[in-house]
Amino acid sequence: MQNRRAYMKKKKKRKKIWTFVLLPLLLLIIGGGAYATFLFNKAQSVIQQSFEQIDGREKSEKRIKEVDPNSDNISVLFIGVDDSNIRQKKGMGAVRSDALILATFNVKDKTVKLLSIPRDSYVYIPIEKKYDKITHAHAYGGVKATVETVEELLDIPVDYYVKMNFEAFVDVVDELGGIEFDVPYELREMDSHDRKNAIHLKPGLQTLNGEEALALARTRKYDNDIERGKRQQELMKAIFKKAMNVKSLTKFDDVMEAVGKNMTTNLTFEEMKGFFAYATKGTGANIETLHLKGEDARISGVYYYRLDEATVDEIKQTLKTHLDVSSYQARTEQFAQEQ
Repeated sequence: MQNRRAYMKKKKKRKKIWTFVLLPLLLLIIGGGAYATFLFNKAQSVIQQSFEQIDGREKSEKRIKEVDPNSDNISVLFIGVDDSNIRQKKGMGAVRSDALILATFNVKDKTVKLLSIPRDSYVYIPIEKKYDKITHAHAYGGVKATVETVEELLDIPVDYYVKMNFEAFVDVVDELGGIEFDVPYELREMDSHDRKNAIHLKPGLQTLNGEEALALARTRKYDNDIERGKRQQELMKAIFKKAMNVKSLTKFDDVMEAVGKNMTTNLTFEEMKGFFAYATKGTGANIETLHLKGEDARISGVYYYRLDEATVDEIKQTLKTHLDVSSYQARTEQFAQEQ
């Protein structure tokens, strides 16, 4: 009986899912056919359970009016958090964001840009009216504070968010039959249960299971946060590629079963359907990865990653162009003139 309880506890924990894969997953299942209709209905139920609006915010303050993924350029902030049972037992305080990846979608070109934001980036956090690590924004004020901090940093609207447990995408990768990935170096890393050196990978192209992919996404021992962000972006693309494979379609039922109530998002199911066109554009959406440059710094004895201002300005302009937005003030004046 004790073994049974331990097994069920382990299974319940792993039911949490790293839902960077959720959007590409839904892109495929919104097709025709009896099985696709079944998946469509299940996906609709999952999203309804996961919907959670940002408190006191119907749209970004940097938007003149609400947007629709079916017809507008939009942005989605993926927030990975570490709220594992082990962290809670250790009394490690309010949950910080462990990974932040901003995706912008251009509806005309059907292109996607992914920007990984280093967790230790020294930025201004509006809710606290001070500079601090961006990872602390979530601890200060949850999703709302995190979204507002990213908007402050990049001067663009963040229209939607998807929040997930970063450690919990093991089931997704496993249900998809693993993902192909070129491991850059030999590594030994803990697994999702924090067992030291439980994962051992050697360099080279190989098929990773969920635990192995998680270890590669988490590790910072062999390089730094910047390279870690790049690996996370490449892992997203690998999962996207595997999910786009027609052979993966029959596995989506089990994948969605793992989603349940273990994510939150302010995307409705109807809005998510707007992403279908990105998957049907040629061989799939054109995804470009962007990176923030900077340098290590110590301020009052605390480690931070100080972002390079020139790089930040360059990426701001790139994202504004991709979203086709200018400054909020300019758009407000233009909107007033059009009325």
